Amino acid sequence: MSDINSDQYQIKEEPYYRSVGNEVEMYQAAYDARMPVMLKGPTGCGKSRFVEYMAYKLNKPLITVACNEDMTASDLVGRFLLDINGTKWQDGPLTVAARIGAICYLDEVVEARQDTTVVIHPLTDHRRELPLEKKGELVKAHPDFQIVISYNPGYQSLMKDLKQSTKQRFGGMDFDYPETETETEIVQHEGGVDAETAGKLVQIAQRSRNLKGHGLDEGMSTRLLVYAAQLVSKGIDPMSACQMALVTPLTDDPDMRDTLSAAVNTYF
Repeated sequence: MSDINSDQYQIKEEPYYRSVGNEVEMYQAAYDARMPVMLKGPTGCGKSRFVEYMAYKLNKPLITVACNEDMTASDLVGRFLLDINGTKWQDGPLTVAARIGAICYLDEVVEARQDTTVVIHPLTDHRRELPLEKKGELVKAHPDFQIVISYNPGYQSLMKDLKQSTKQRFGGMDFDYPETETETEIVQHEGGVDAETAGKLVQIAQRSRNLKGHGLDEGMSTRLLVYAAQLVSKGIDPMSACQMALVTPLTDDPDMRDTLSAAVNTYF
């Protein structure tokens, strides 16, 4: 058993999550089978919140890794570090999760280089083991360990996609922005505004999502709507709040900004 304190990775308070289908039951069954899970969906639609919610519900530690293109296999697995007593091995987040039986969540996994993601392969099949080649150790995954990855299919290109050999190790779940009523509830709850304001923000977002592929890479995410609502709840007027949270982050194109500002004007 590892001497790592798993308590620091426990989620102490229940995260707010609104179920939109049977995703909770599906994930629960996948966890019970220790099936690796892949969450696909647009940015800011609730994938990370869902994983936090499920880790809380299952009472399992959660270790999250924000993947990026500079991330090496050593960043995931671990490396030798120099200190005053010489060299000592330090486990990476994937190794820690495998040892303590955590859920390891690799967020936006396609951002990582393909040679980096290959290190997860032995943990995602019947072997459930992680070879630490530099250290000469084979880590057998704790019975509670599970690996979850997420990515945004909208951003995929030939350069940024998962290999089939990686994809076919996971069960997949599709996520999208919630239905109007649910999204309004989420924005109202998380943003601290009334239902009318939340509803207007959702309608603005829906207009922006219709522009995806017509000048916008992505529409406004639920996360951005919550930001806008939080600004309004702090006394910022809705127009300025929308400009800061919804329009400016989304695009630098002056014409597209005008189009989005016009949508904001329609509702506020």
